[in-house]
Amino acid sequence: MMKKIIVFALGFFLMGCAIDKENKELAEKILSNKQFEEVKDRALAVVKTGFNAGDGYREVWIRDYNTFIELAAEVYPKEELKENLLVFFRMQGDDGNIIDGFTPAEKIGEGETDFSYSVLEPRYAGHKNTVETDQETSLVQTVYKYVKATGDMAILDVEIGDKTVSERMEWAMEFLMNERFSKKYGLLWGATTADWGDVQPEHGWGVDLDENTHRAIDIYDNAMMIIALNNLVELLPHTESKWLPIRNQLAENARKHLWDSKNQKFIPHIYLSGSPFPEDFNENEIYYFGGTAVAIEADLLSEEEVLGSIEEMVSRVKQAGAASIGLTLYPPYPDGFFVNKIMNPEYSYQNGGDWTWFGARMIQQLLRYGFPKHAYEQLLPMTDRVIKNDGFYEWYTIDNKPEGSGTFRGSAGVLYVSIKEMEEWAKAQNK
Repeated sequence: MMKKIIVFALGFFLMGCAIDKENKELAEKILSNKQFEEVKDRALAVVKTGFNAGDGYREVWIRDYNTFIELAAEVYPKEELKENLLVFFRMQGDDGNIIDGFTPAEKIGEGETDFSYSVLEPRYAGHKNTVETDQETSLVQTVYKYVKATGDMAILDVEIGDKTVSERMEWAMEFLMNERFSKKYGLLWGATTADWGDVQPEHGWGVDLDENTHRAIDIYDNAMMIIALNNLVELLPHTESKWLPIRNQLAENARKHLWDSKNQKFIPHIYLSGSPFPEDFNENEIYYFGGTAVAIEADLLSEEEVLGSIEEMVSRVKQAGAASIGLTLYPPYPDGFFVNKIMNPEYSYQNGGDWTWFGARMIQQLLRYGFPKHAYEQLLPMTDRVIKNDGFYEWYTIDNKPEGSGTFRGSAGVLYVSIKEMEEWAKAQNK
């Protein structure tokens, strides 16, 4: 018996030595990768030029700001970062909702009517894509990242109108529970979109809820809410008794209703009043990359399920012939399923376009869950194309051609954080 124990212990020790050697070799590769330094330098240069999402966008969008505020904190004084956040709170709706983005009021052209205004912030016009259910959660997450980056807890006590920032954050969460919560499933709903996207299949531009909308529940919106509530109770411990039970129930219901244990994936949608797609269309064949990455950030999957997810992503990227795990989804929705032409043909924009903006978030989670080799391998295609194309492009086609803004700050932000975390892991292996 003692001999078996010794053999087992020796085997375990040797396996540990092999892993340690492999990690040190990987760490050396990471720390000697000159491309990483260049990408970080380029990211810093891009964020110095402003806070709008990128070339072609006049607005400062909260879902974008959420992904580059850590990068912005490297080059801007905290007062400037803080002011942007306070604008969103000053423009908060009467029901607690948060706008998508703001732009200087004088830049609004004649005939442009899809904007909101606030007496608390007359300098700006606000815009909200109401098909989304992530503006409120994005703002809470951004405040959390701001506080972590700057140490400025005082922002929580800033008074705006008759409420403090901390009260307004709770009000934003209450808006979602009051206006976007399905009691039947115990989860948040939004319009039907492609994964994390903001374009519904129905008529026109497709960014506003209306009588044609098919309300649906997806993993992205609910994972974002879970992360926001985690952040909220950490910033405001006195709210834990109110929000932690809601957070836990959302997590339980997300697993119960959205996780397909047989296929080891999240189903795309639960429809509350019918689907916008043909009856014979099997939507569950589609794998949502971005929503899965955010669900992992929300701690909804086990370590084994995270490993299975990255293996499935890599497999589907190969099937698609795409360049990176930034692939929005696979297979894409068939051509013509979305009225908005930007979603057609297949592999266009959010319908199978390749977005570093979400792909790099998966890199961060792979590292957090202890899969550094996978993280490094999947990060390289994303850094390669920054250098090759001389920019942080919004998205890439199936054959890796850049599209959209070449200074997309969300992409720069998530890549910067991914590289920094990769380097921190590598340095820790050499201690």
